[in-house]
Order: sequence, then structure tokens, then C-alpha cells
Amino acid sequence: MFSLSSVPVKKSPLLFFIAAIFALLLQGCSSPPPENMVKIPAGEFTMGSDEIDKEAKAMQYGARKPWYLNEHPKRKITLKEFYIDKTEVTNSKYKEFVEAAAHTTPKNWNGDNYPEGLGDHPVTMVSWFDAKAYCEHYKKRLPTEEEWEKAARGTDERNFPWGNDFDLKKLNTLGVHGGSTPVGNFGDGASPYGVLDMSGNAQEWTQDAYQPYPGNTFEDEDYDKHLKSVRGGGWGGVGHYASQVYVRAAYRNHAPPGGKFDDVGFRCVW
Repeated sequence: MFSLSSVPVKKSPLLFFIAAIFALLLQGCSSPPPENMVKIPAGEFTMGSDEIDKEAKAMQYGARKPWYLNEHPKRKITLKEFYIDKTEVTNSKYKEFVEAAAHTTPKNWNGDNYPEGLGDHPVTMVSWFDAKAYCEHYKKRLPTEEEWEKAARGTDERNFPWGNDFDLKKLNTLGVHGGSTPVGNFGDGASPYGVLDMSGNAQEWTQDAYQPYPGNTFEDEDYDKHLKSVRGGGWGGVGHYASQVYVRAAYRNHAPPGGKFDDVGFRCVW
């Protein structure tokens, strides 16, 4: 009986080359994530909110715009698996990048060095472009708003990384500490995935332009002004009640990408 196994097969160098390339691709796909990153599993979560400032508290606190309306409407989002830095990028880590990439230092540093004793504090006074350059240097990128919010609040629509009730012991805000604190200093304020400082300490640049969500009807004058979305709330504050709004997981702030602020830092995703 004729059998294919009896037919001699000529081994092609091209086939060996293709097989080798395929093996390398598989190896790259299975490479471990960088250190000190947290896996955010694939799946659905609820983004945004439908809250309304019924008592016009925003106006009482001198806010320029109504609260909550740029977070509308609440909606379901499905994301692929990704990894996010467990903490904000620190001064010491940013110094490593500065030296490796010959990048400029933040204005709040002392020349080539960050202020003494602040190596484990979040780097601030960095523009969106600086943050983007850092992430790309390490083969990462800035998080989208969707990725940032899922990492901060999980899948149960919680207001804060730790739950629904504001707790000043679980974050750095309201100027209580007079500035930033070491990253990861508030372990009880971790998100459902174990990501730290997603509320307070330094606000964080995201990858995205500040735009209305699909279906949003709020006519924000700052939409379409080439601003970038900033998330997480910072170490300062303008009153106990107001700070509870600004450090919520769904809260959206914005800033010009070239701006540098003493309470805005970043973290990367992979």
C-alpha cells in the first residue's frame, strides 16, 4: 500500500527559518511583565457615573463647573488583560530614566538630583510628554482612561479604590501631609487589584485627550481644546466635602499636555 510516510521529504532551510521566527514570537508573547506591576484581568466593568449635584455644592465651593456631569453616562466597558504600575513613578525611578535617556529633569529638582529624602515620593512637575517618554523608554505606555479607572475601582462600581465611603486615613489629600508622601504609604487604600495611590498623593496623566464620553450631553467648554485627561486627585484640597469628589475613581480632571504641576505625576501600563 502506498504511504505518504514512505515518500522522502526534502528539508527546506526556509521552513527552518519560519519555524524559528514563530518560536521567537511565541516566546515574546509569553514573556513576564516588568517588575512591580499588577495584572488587571480581562473583562467588563462599569465606567463613569450618573451622579448629580442636586444641592449645587460645586458652586458653594467655588468650582468653575458642575460636578459629575463630565462622568456621564455610566456605561459598561470591556477591556483586555493588561498590567499597571503598582505605584506612581517615583523620583528615584525617574532619575534612572533621566540618566539613561539624557532627558531633562523636573523643575522642582536641585539640578540633576531630586530633593533629598524624596526618592520614594512620586515624581511631579513632569509634562504629559515627559511621562509618555518615560513609559516608552521602558516599552510601556500611559494608561487610557478606561484602563486607569478599572484598575482604580474594579468591577463593583465603588466610589473609591477601597470602597464607597471616604476615609482620610486611606489616602493623602486635603494637604494633611503638606505635600506628597512616599508611594504605597497607604496600604489600606489599595484598589481591588492591589494597586496603590490611585486616590490622592499625585494626580496622574492618562494617554487620552479630554473628550466627552459616548452619549454625554454636558457641553464642557474644555472639550476639544487638546487637553489631556488627568485622574486620581492629588495631595492638596479645597475643603473636606469637595475633596471627596475630586479623589473619587470616576472623577475626571484635565490639563494641557505641556503643563507641569506640583501635584501631577503618572504611572505606566504594559
